[in-house]
Amino acid sequence: MSIEAADRPAAPGAAASDSPASGYDVHFARLPILDREGILWGFEMRARLRDLQGDREKPGRPGAALAAAFSGSAVRGALTGHPGTLDVTREILFDDALQNLPPSRVLFELPLDLGTDPDLLARLVQLHGRRYRFALDHVAQADEAFAKLLPYAEVVKIEVQKIAPALLPKIAGVLKSAGKVLVALGVENQADFELAHSLGFDRFQGAFFVRPNTGARRASASRQALLNLLRLLASDPTVAQLEGELKLNPVLVMHLMRLANSSSFGVGHKITTLREAVNAAGTNRIARWTQLLLYADGRNVSLEDDPLLQQAATRARFMELAVNELAVAGFGDEDGAFLAGVFSFVDAVFGGSLDATLEVLTLARPIREAILRHEGVLGQLLGVAQALERADWAHIDEACARLAPLDAGAVAALGLAAAEWAGMAERNSEAAGLERLED
Repeated sequence: MSIEAADRPAAPGAAASDSPASGYDVHFARLPILDREGILWGFEMRARLRDLQGDREKPGRPGAALAAAFSGSAVRGALTGHPGTLDVTREILFDDALQNLPPSRVLFELPLDLGTDPDLLARLVQLHGRRYRFALDHVAQADEAFAKLLPYAEVVKIEVQKIAPALLPKIAGVLKSAGKVLVALGVENQADFELAHSLGFDRFQGAFFVRPNTGARRASASRQALLNLLRLLASDPTVAQLEGELKLNPVLVMHLMRLANSSSFGVGHKITTLREAVNAAGTNRIARWTQLLLYADGRNVSLEDDPLLQQAATRARFMELAVNELAVAGFGDEDGAFLAGVFSFVDAVFGGSLDATLEVLTLARPIREAILRHEGVLGQLLGVAQALERADWAHIDEACARLAPLDAGAVAALGLAAAEWAGMAERNSEAAGLERLED
């Protein structure tokens, strides 16, 4: 399951503005935002700006660096056609370079400590007049700053875990009556999602959609059929074995046939049979996408809008790319890295404990130990991938100290490359997105 040459990204580096005049590296982490149906709405692109020159007579412009990085090809690819939100500071908000970003593709998130002075409010009015939109970020109480900034915000992002349960319905009701779009932050499980959903929240951020037993989705095949296919895929199947097992999963066959005829496989002619698809695209590549399609939602959701599948594909691809960079340090196991990323989510499909689910699979010991206990190089990389998914830069810095030559800039760049790969897998002129079919 090694990476084909055409699949390899450019050499990693900071996902940043490369202009020497900017004086900043800008690294991005991508955090999914879901709608009320559990489908991807967009992504918060959480930025980390690093001043390359420190104290100097002519300070750089973080706003210019942030705008240049956000409008670059790496971020555009990682957004995969979805809207993006961007945290801004007061200094960044007053930088005219911010207006180089298209208003239709970005939402600016305002911290409550931004200020409420006349200059700040006038700037918000000016940008609003140019069709830029704002969200109040990390709202945990209705204080004076919140009240003064609220009229300028279209969206309010509420920390649902930090507001008293008796108060949350009242706040949500008032804001919905005022026409605000509500985003629930810190939604960690199905109960959190259901509560916020019942209160009329429009969008949701948190780890709830990768947790076991999330009622907002259902598998595209039976649990036993998925387990059988997982066992087979973990044992390096032959073409005949893979074809036979796939025929028991018609929904997956449909997806794979569409994938085989997409530009990502580059076959060059129409594929009409499953055997032809397996032979033309290769067992390894078919197996890779079959593994990912195990996470497909059973509803009519295109792959690029399926949050769990996108998260699994991005993590697996990141692991594969990152371990390839470690090859210069004497370690390189692309197959194992990809499998560790893919199977680190299996409890979200089957429910129950991750340990119990992995018990039925014949995975190599290093992969199992990486997933369950973050042991070995694969386990360290898995921890980095998970830290990137929550924008935990401190953890990434600490882990990269043991994973040279990787650093935070390379990790962020590989994360964006992996996100683009996951989101573009089946797009071409004939198939703008794979649709789910009912079993």
